[in-house]
Amino acid sequence: MEVINKIFNLAAPPFTFFILCLFLPPFHFLKFCLSVFTSIFSEDVAGKVVIITGASSGIGEQLAYEYARRGAYLVLAARREKSLREVANMCLELGSPDSITVNADVSNVNDCKRIVDTTITNFGRVDHLVNNAGITSISMLADYEDITIPRSIMDINFWGSVYITQFAIPHLKRTGGKIIVMSSSASWLPTPRMSKQSSNGGLI
Repeated sequence: MEVINKIFNLAAPPFTFFILCLFLPPFHFLKFCLSVFTSIFSEDVAGKVVIITGASSGIGEQLAYEYARRGAYLVLAARREKSLREVANMCLELGSPDSITVNADVSNVNDCKRIVDTTITNFGRVDHLVNNAGITSISMLADYEDITIPRSIMDINFWGSVYITQFAIPHLKRTGGKIIVMSSSASWLPTPRMSKQSSNGGLI
């Protein structure tokens, strides 16, 4: 068994490198082609109902503005209520027919259900679910005095997307809607002092 392990240790790194060299160039080329195609033939979202989590700042805020310019109805969810309302008001100015806010924490399963329920109550449908909410932490794993502290990052970055997606799926099936998940390059290329990464780049 020890001999087999040594053989694997010697063979796996060059084999993995060779496979990546074969796989990555066509993969990136395909992504480039898809981005060009979608930019030319973009979906008309005017009149569609869009849920955006983590919409009070950052990428979520800018996504809300872009959807608003294209005439989508918006349901904006985040923990910072004041910032969220400011974003919603700006969305109305930019062209959204209606933009409502839901003060919620996606790590709370009941809040996730409330976001979807509020959407259906107000608009009767869901066309896009944008799972954008996420947080991060810069620290070495060994530096945590309380190892349970990073749990909140996993609760938001991973389970937050799982919870709200599960509640939204029945409504998205009826409309032929889409699920959009924001990701980070840190999920496959960790940066210093980020011990582990979740699927969208948060420390776990």
